[in-house]
Amino acid sequence: MSRTAVRQDDRVTDRDAAASDASHASDDYADSLHDPAAMRQHYRAEGFDESDLAAHPMDQFTHWFRQAVRAADDGMIYEPNAMIVSTADAHGRPSSRTVLMKQYDTQGFVFYTNYGSRKARDLAENPHVSLLFPWHPIGRQVVVTGTARRTGRDETAAYFRTRPHGSQLGAWASTQSAVIHSRAELDTAYAELSARYPEGEQVPVPPHWGGFRVAPQTVEFWQGRFNRLHDRLRYTATPDATWHVERLSP
Repeated sequence: MSRTAVRQDDRVTDRDAAASDASHASDDYADSLHDPAAMRQHYRAEGFDESDLAAHPMDQFTHWFRQAVRAADDGMIYEPNAMIVSTADAHGRPSSRTVLMKQYDTQGFVFYTNYGSRKARDLAENPHVSLLFPWHPIGRQVVVTGTARRTGRDETAAYFRTRPHGSQLGAWASTQSAVIHSRAELDTAYAELSARYPEGEQVPVPPHWGGFRVAPQTVEFWQGRFNRLHDRLRYTATPDATWHVERLSP
């Protein structure tokens, strides 16, 4: 039976073992820093009471959004108008992505997209949608459920004209959510459009691009509190066009 040769540097000394133990301890500490179960933040202590609420959820949203914008000005939040849009197709298969909210009013929240994108295809089959504004640095979230419908072409065109020239070209260059063979394919399409519509020349509004307005049915305002006993106050639309407010258990 053959024997395995043992080299001198294969032998483990006491000092080697001690170094190995220290290395493992260091690794264990590093692992603990990246353990999701060990990650937690203590949220702000200020309460959020029903008496603090505006009569209409969009007025309350305006109040919180202004505070989020001020936090962004202080470097605490990046893009306070960013929201997670969750949709589901006709078979109930969900998908989520982050988009930028570009307008809000008493009729709802507006974002823009390619009408051939996955979210737009989902909304064509199933108009029910959820929005989430994740303002984690200030311990707040706003969660909206509602239905989406396309904005009118005049409204879409008016917004499109406010976009930077490069973003206007990008709306033409991208076949959003479609599979492409390489980054070069996208860059080539953009370069061709840039040559056709140089800076200063009006770019036509793409017929396959436009907005969705999400009309809210519920709007929940979530305020982080100590010991995970968060304040959750939810507006729900009623048949008589008023809003009912209820507190949810955290």
